[in-house]
Amino acid sequence: MMLNSSKMLFIMMMISGTLITLSSSNWLGMWMGMEINLMSFIPLISKSKNKNSSQAMMTYFLAQSIGSMILLFSVIMNPMFMFMIEVQNNWIKDLIMLSLVIKLGAAPFHWWLPSMMSNLNWTECFIMMTWQKLAPLMVMSNLLPKSTLLYSIVIMSGLIGSVGGLNQTSLRKMLAYSSINHLGWMLMFLSMSTLWYKYLILYSILMMLICYMLNYKNAYFLNQLMTNSPSMMEKYAFIMMMLSIGGLPPFLGFLPKWMTIQSMINSSMFGLITIMMLMSLMTLFYYLRMMIPYILFYSTMNKWMKFKEINKMFLYMTFSINLLLPIFTTLSFF
Repeated sequence: MMLNSSKMLFIMMMISGTLITLSSSNWLGMWMGMEINLMSFIPLISKSKNKNSSQAMMTYFLAQSIGSMILLFSVIMNPMFMFMIEVQNNWIKDLIMLSLVIKLGAAPFHWWLPSMMSNLNWTECFIMMTWQKLAPLMVMSNLLPKSTLLYSIVIMSGLIGSVGGLNQTSLRKMLAYSSINHLGWMLMFLSMSTLWYKYLILYSILMMLICYMLNYKNAYFLNQLMTNSPSMMEKYAFIMMMLSIGGLPPFLGFLPKWMTIQSMINSSMFGLITIMMLMSLMTLFYYLRMMIPYILFYSTMNKWMKFKEINKMFLYMTFSINLLLPIFTTLSFF
């Protein structure tokens, strides 16, 4: 993505649209901020004479437009709701929640997210999986959702996010289904605590590291992961990132899930915890499929073959974020 003046303008519009949503005190302001964000992200992913880009733009526009229409319809059903954050009618609250679920790409309205992400590059995938979730999640947190509908969405997101990625060979689709699974955890945390943004921040840090490395490798499918010979440190870094995003305890990715599990234990949701943890365990299977080429193949590099080495600073940052940061954060809890 070339950072020319047009791209910079749309990036600034995208950021300002999200900030308008975060700072709004009424539903129309939030809706307006999400529309500005939508209309600035679409030109960012557009590329001339590129069929995949056009397909991604249309998919994203249709899904977000449906969500925006339902949101606007539910807000104007009663004129007083335009200027009030609190929603009294449960069916209007559920309708607003469904519109935001469509915008987020959570199950059962997840159909557009994997197909769209399979047509984007890694920078755009990173924005799609992190920044674009911020505004709808913030709007949903204003609803103070604690309903059967939300818990059904959480279970379906966990199930589809874990099962959907099992038979994929596209790395972008795998991470899209992984994003749906993590979205279920975020929605669960959001319903119980105001600290849900910590989950999003930690998830964004991990996705930034993974997307940077896959972009450096120029890998979009499983069989492209070992095209150029990685060093031993690269192998360790990639394996560590995959285990971390899977939520294994020594690494950074376990911390947000730990916070969610602790909140669910305090709310006595033991059945839901069991389901979510089993679904999260299934995601480790397709993370392992991404790690297997690095674990099993010992690749050699001849002296006359020169490959560009990955940035050493990136490797140090990966190890420190995934190993040292969880230790200091855990010690601060006690």
